[in-house]
Amino acid sequence: MTRLRLILPLLVLVAAATPAASLADERMPVGFQDDPSFRWRDDRADNLTKAAQAGATIVRTTVYWSRVAASRPANAANPFDPAYHFEDIDELVRNDALRGMTTMLTIWGTPGWANGGLGENRAPTRMSDLESFARAVAARYSGRYPGYPFVGYYSVWNEPNLAEFLSPTYNAKGQPVSPAIYAQIARAAYAGIKKGNPKALVAIGETSPRGRQKPSPDPGKLQDTIAPGLFAQLVAAASARGPKVRFDAWAHHPYSALGLGPTAKVRFPNVALTQLPEFEKKLDQWFHRRGIPIWITEYGFESKPAEPRGVTLAQQAAYAKQALLYARNDDRIQMFIWFIFRDDPTSTWQSGLLAADNARKPAFAAFASVARTLDMRSPIVTIKAGRSNPTVRIPVWELLVRDGVGTEIGATVKTYFVRRNIAVSQPTSVIGLDGYASFVVPLRTPPRGGVYTVSFQINDKNGNRLYRTATLIAR
Repeated sequence: MTRLRLILPLLVLVAAATPAASLADERMPVGFQDDPSFRWRDDRADNLTKAAQAGATIVRTTVYWSRVAASRPANAANPFDPAYHFEDIDELVRNDALRGMTTMLTIWGTPGWANGGLGENRAPTRMSDLESFARAVAARYSGRYPGYPFVGYYSVWNEPNLAEFLSPTYNAKGQPVSPAIYAQIARAAYAGIKKGNPKALVAIGETSPRGRQKPSPDPGKLQDTIAPGLFAQLVAAASARGPKVRFDAWAHHPYSALGLGPTAKVRFPNVALTQLPEFEKKLDQWFHRRGIPIWITEYGFESKPAEPRGVTLAQQAAYAKQALLYARNDDRIQMFIWFIFRDDPTSTWQSGLLAADNARKPAFAAFASVARTLDMRSPIVTIKAGRSNPTVRIPVWELLVRDGVGTEIGATVKTYFVRRNIAVSQPTSVIGLDGYASFVVPLRTPPRGGVYTVSFQINDKNGNRLYRTATLIAR
């Protein structure tokens, strides 16, 4: 086994009954973003099934504030205010869970009533409006309401270092202003999400890989941009000057330039995949923290023939595998999302693992071969040597969406040592708000250094079954 790493506390946790145990692993959420294929197409359910077959355990989607709340709600913090239209997001969250995947929500796009009609890429006039909306979103998917599964991953805005998504970028003197604006947005959204669901994890940034350090030389043709490293530095400076900007991870899109592979280098403060180690150190320095997690929330390679300037199908497959392995070997990267899942002739981006006719590209199998080794549903758990019968939490999202929070479920739990079955038990548990269930593992006084494989056959009273595994390491 290669080196172990601590992961985010929501992914897999040892139950409170065993406080001495801790988790470390090489698992992480891996998945896709493709709103048209997963939310709006007639075959969206089939597309999600195929995404799960490719090893996905998470789907990222955009919550368009301007669409969900086209008119001002009477009570913006109420997740069920009549003005809100979450219908397609509700369906996606349920469909993800039914297929053993969880969801990540990115909030973006200011409605006209919140900023005087300036456009989706302009900040709200009152940050309290954004805070209330973020609170409503997180509360709706907090697990507290039957029929609305738990969502534990959020991010704030999309590529705010580009004027396309957050404007203005510079003032009349050519000085950057969007980082300070974004700091206000991040504060408001983070506060709202945590009020709606204190267990949720919130990433900020969502930065594009490239940008400039001064206004566009040709505003009529080229949008204003800020290099991601400079943008993050200035957000940190705004945090130091005003109320602290809080976050659980920094989200980034480390794309290579069109036609280039994952090892292509750019000059910092631009940040492609191979610049992430430098970016990670700088983030710690700027925000005065240690070990800030990185979420790769968009990545991919456009391929020929759908994109004539893209890479070949064989190159896309090799690059997908190479990028996932790179992420696995970087302690700080704790999420990897590929953009998109299926090519679409109505889109300008053609990086799908499926062609527009649903044919699997070679990248599908290459991606799946690594994604399955990173399956966050199969935790690696560090337990205390000599302590019998540790408790492990396992995600049971498929049963959560079918049966609801608090439902009693059973399991057949088998412990193996060097492929030999050494213990069997049949414990019961209940489904928690976050879609996890805790099970006692039959294991007597494990010696230091012992490594065990545990299988879980989990079932509900309606005959639905799940199969999970865990690796236990005694320390």
